[in-house]
Amino acid sequence: MRYLILIITFSLFSLVAKAEKNNYFIEAKDLFDNEKYEESKFLFYRNIVYNPKDAPSYLYLAKIFKIEENKRQEEKNIKTTLLLDSKNEEAMYLLIDMELERSNFSKADELSKNFKKICVKMCEKIPSIESRIKDFERKDAS
Repeated sequence: MRYLILIITFSLFSLVAKAEKNNYFIEAKDLFDNEKYEESKFLFYRNIVYNPKDAPSYLYLAKIFKIEENKRQEEKNIKTTLLLDSKNEEAMYLLIDMELERSNFSKADELSKNFKKICVKMCEKIPSIESRIKDFERKDAS
């Protein structure tokens, strides 16, 4: 009987904890959508405490750091997103954009090839990426 009570208690605790961490992400995203970046950043971090492998939280942190122009933290969170979810199109696109801004065309071209392999929802970005790489190559050649 004690064993059964322990199992039920643990199960309820697990459900509550899971609901809490999902609520942190949802609430953080709502705050982000309403441009309350500092508050949303706090909740994304809190969500990561409960769920350290939550790639979407890292992606949104990267977006916040992009807005704040904190390139170091932006890149760190993009790379963490891709480490956890290597097929995350948005994170890959953000990293390509970052490499193009740095004029690191070889890295951007390499990432672009990977992006083409994984794209499902953001394939319309491919011509823009290719155009930017070609523009830089032309400027570099002249």
